[in-house]
Amino acid sequence: MELESNNHSVFYMNYHLILVVKYRRRVINDEISNRLK
Repeated sequence: MELESNNHSVFYMNYHLILVVKYRRRVINDEISNRLK
């Protein structure tokens, strides 16, 4: 595990999640949410 750091924090990030709300439809349902957790 390699930790990254900047001036204010130390972090370990595997995923970058971007949610686009332009169409305002439900994309992440309960099943997908549980799988992401």
